[in-house]
Amino acid sequence: MWLEIHQLDIHNAFLNDILDEEVYMKQPLGFVDSTLPSHVCRLHKSLYGLKQALRAWYTRLNDFMLSISFRTSKMDTSLFIISIGNIC
Repeated sequence: MWLEIHQLDIHNAFLNDILDEEVYMKQPLGFVDSTLPSHVCRLHKSLYGLKQALRAWYTRLNDFMLSISFRTSKMDTSLFIISIGNIC
């Protein structure tokens, strides 16, 4: 019996992911509209450092992996497992 293991590390994974909820932020310094300084920006995509970014990325990855027959480990939900034939 043999087991094939692959590791995937995605750089900038949290950037530009679609948000499932409405998120607003203050206008960035240097880009404040002088005619509307108290207005805020509504984000349509995730930004690095946004607390919702990790959840949005993981949900999207998890949904995709489950849709192509992977399952998550009961001990570590970031570990995805697929069984091919009678292996695993």
